[in-house]
Amino acid sequence: MSEIAVLRQMVRGSDNIVFFGGAGVSTESGIPDFRSSDGVFKLLGGISPEKALSRSHFDENPQAFFNFYRKTMVFPNAKPNMAHDKLAELEQAGKVRAVITQNIDGLHQKAGSRTVIELHGSAERNYCMDCERKYPMAFVLDSDGIPRCVCGGIVRPDIVMYEEPLDHRTKRLAYNFIDEADMLIVAGSSLVVYPAAGFVRDFHGRYLVLINRSDTPYDGKANLVIRGSVGEVLNLL
Repeated sequence: MSEIAVLRQMVRGSDNIVFFGGAGVSTESGIPDFRSSDGVFKLLGGISPEKALSRSHFDENPQAFFNFYRKTMVFPNAKPNMAHDKLAELEQAGKVRAVITQNIDGLHQKAGSRTVIELHGSAERNYCMDCERKYPMAFVLDSDGIPRCVCGGIVRPDIVMYEEPLDHRTKRLAYNFIDEADMLIVAGSSLVVYPAAGFVRDFHGRYLVLINRSDTPYDGKANLVIRGSVGEVLNLL
């Protein structure tokens, strides 16, 4: 039986599927990841994304932070790809209960998914650090230099920077969905970045499926490992 046939059989036999996605889900929409040969690392000239997107760097040099952020992290014209569309379809069919994503691009919602847990926040949301007034993505993109609120405070993206903890409520919600799932599909993630990668350890359901172009530390624990494009694989379901 082919890998796709096995995956189809698993999906047919599951009614509580949780999808956990990393950067590889969005690369097919033209959004670069961090570590591939054409990823964000290559755009920095030796400065790591972990430094460029850290809270300490934001506090020390917000101008440099926003220059990098606008150039490499925000893609307002990106469109959902086959993976996003199929997951929305599977949710509507009552198969997928939740999408847990490490991405900040909002493409799952644009495709129609309604239960989306954004571990690292969203570039679609921005707020003033002083008065908490909310601003859309366009405000940050169109601002010169450091985006400022009408009150004078810095408007920051509602994302989790390096050195910042995940939101406790969001993290607990993700854990609960994974704990209750009978099938967990992990796709487009190297599963080497914590704490997000640790979520997979808490899965005790029936089927663990990994879809990724390269090896992950959890390949030996999975019921099914598929090497390939996330969108192409899911589109065959």
